[in-house]
Amino acid sequence: MSVAIESPVTRVRQDADQSNMDRLSINTIRTLSMDGVQAANSGHPGTPMAMAPVAYCLWQQFLRFDPQDPVWPNRDRFVLSIGHASMLLYSLLHLTEVRAVSKDYETLGEVSVPLDAIKTFRQLDSRCPGHPEYRWTSGVETTTGPLGQGVATSVGMAIARQWLAARYNRPDFENLFDFNVYALCGDGCMMEGISHEAASLAAHLRLSNLCWIYDNNHITIEGNTHLAFTEDVATRFIGYGWNVTRVGDANDLDMLARAFRTFQNCKDRPTLIIVDSHIGYGAPHKQDTSGAHGEPLGEEEIRLAKRNYGWPEDAKFYVPDGVYDHFRQGIGKRGQELRDNWFAQIDEYRKQYPELAEELFRMQHRQLPEGWDRDLPIFPADSKGLATRESSAKVLNAAAKNIPWLIGGAADLAPSTKTRLTFDGAGDFEADNYAGRNFHFGIREHAMGAILNGMSLIKVRPFGSGFFIFVDYMRGSLRLSALMELPVIYVFTHDSIGVGEDGPTHQPIEQLAHMRSMPGLILIRPGDANEVTEAWKVILQLHHAPAVLALTRQAVPTIDRTKYAPAAGLARGAYILADAPGGDPEVILIGTGSEVSLCLDAYEQLTKEGVRARVVSMPSWELFDDQDKSYRESVLPPSVKARVSVEQASDFGWSKYTGSEGQHVGIDTFGASAPLKQLLKKFGINAEHVVAAAKNQIARRRSIK
Repeated sequence: MSVAIESPVTRVRQDADQSNMDRLSINTIRTLSMDGVQAANSGHPGTPMAMAPVAYCLWQQFLRFDPQDPVWPNRDRFVLSIGHASMLLYSLLHLTEVRAVSKDYETLGEVSVPLDAIKTFRQLDSRCPGHPEYRWTSGVETTTGPLGQGVATSVGMAIARQWLAARYNRPDFENLFDFNVYALCGDGCMMEGISHEAASLAAHLRLSNLCWIYDNNHITIEGNTHLAFTEDVATRFIGYGWNVTRVGDANDLDMLARAFRTFQNCKDRPTLIIVDSHIGYGAPHKQDTSGAHGEPLGEEEIRLAKRNYGWPEDAKFYVPDGVYDHFRQGIGKRGQELRDNWFAQIDEYRKQYPELAEELFRMQHRQLPEGWDRDLPIFPADSKGLATRESSAKVLNAAAKNIPWLIGGAADLAPSTKTRLTFDGAGDFEADNYAGRNFHFGIREHAMGAILNGMSLIKVRPFGSGFFIFVDYMRGSLRLSALMELPVIYVFTHDSIGVGEDGPTHQPIEQLAHMRSMPGLILIRPGDANEVTEAWKVILQLHHAPAVLALTRQAVPTIDRTKYAPAAGLARGAYILADAPGGDPEVILIGTGSEVSLCLDAYEQLTKEGVRARVVSMPSWELFDDQDKSYRESVLPPSVKARVSVEQASDFGWSKYTGSEGQHVGIDTFGASAPLKQLLKKFGINAEHVVAAAKNQIARRRSIK
């Protein structure tokens, strides 16, 4: 039998052809990026020019991703943490012909990033906005822009994969969930504090499925990084406990491939690949300068760069013959095979593990299990009551027993926020137990928010908790939850001066107004234990909005619902809790949270004095504003101008409901360090002041008439 032997000449020719196609594809990424930025007269061309070989090597050789189905669950995730380099990602999405997906995750017939979208980079309604936007452009795994957010979010993605694998992988299905997470970051990401928090936790958890690729180009907008950044990044990450490797030349495809294989072979820690690059590579006057960072190169510099690439100098948005097909034969073919094999595996999995398969289906479609709310507690009336953080603990544990993918924890405050899952089998998520459902984020609020976003992007249902005052530390991450329409759950306790002796640094005043001002976020401040139950019902059924649950440290009475309206009214944001005879009030008292009971006390006193008062519990402005006009006006009749709002916080925004002449019982300064009773007396947060305000409002309206 004869054996065909490939001649050295044939092999050299094939290697040369492959090398030429590699170079042609890389330069196509570079030139599309340059041309897109130039056409927009805005953007960041230098990083795509430098990192095109890195992204090309990863996508073409290693990334397990199917451009025809960019949302299949076990795909590798690629996060462009350096979001200003968005044209790098858009060029990849275009050349690999990633298909567009609807919000219902139905694959559409069109490509996600057509060439016309690149030509209209940064223009109104383009599929290529200035920074990558989740839900806007299929193939974008997370919104990035604020530096450091992408890498921190990638930690959440990697965590979620480890949890999914621990719960759902089974004998003969060990690879059901085994995807990797890659994040491309730069000097800015490394400087931002959030990346330090996230990297530290990733190492502690030994997330071996996580790879950060660090573009080490030494350039920021102001100039060379030596102006402000001289630390040894490699040593820092080794200190964290990461596996660190280095590629000395971003153009060396062999060394890049070796680095990616090193990551894939590392099974006990995350990997950092440091890639030395030249920003604006190929641009003769702007390479290695800040001029290639935040502005277009200019037509002449682009021509010279293209000349260096051996490119037609005057050709714009040029994709040479063979490039599309090259990507189809690389990532396209490999990705489709991986995707098809995975779905075939799921078919078999469904036969052997139907209950787990049903869980996966519901989780991926953000559906709740049947009977998820069957054990939620109903609390008896109690004048002493309990803190809403305490009642929340009971509701959370009841719900989590029936929703296996409801997982989360606290920034080192679970004993105080009462968010620990205590039922049998809940366990702790740690490096030696990825099946645990209690997470310990450490004192890392900012990273916790981004990590929760990453977990939610993988479709588990995460919650995170802390003291309400520390929302200031994580507002950037929370804002991205809202921007991406992710149903992340934030449980914030110690929601007022009820913190007491801890003093002004721990007493939230303006934080409620901050949260209410954020588009797409739902804030709920329940007034008693049964409103807490109703709040969790609302939150757990959200699909496209994050929620903040603001809870008390101090006990609040559990309202007698046989005397006053049912707590189910919370679902509409505000409801009439107690009313004047005949539903004809002359003054309306509006309260939230712990102050609702003060409104009821004032109501009883006013009623005894013959004053026709109405009490409105308004736990959520956002839910109330979503109601139709007739309902809103039935709760707050326009004819009743005498109104008092009661809340231990800034009155900013309350005039929307009280009117410009309404009165607010609240706090217009920072708190103080003292026992709670002394604080309430000092700041006038009591029923007597509410009664006085109500009478003042009535008198004012009568004098106007």
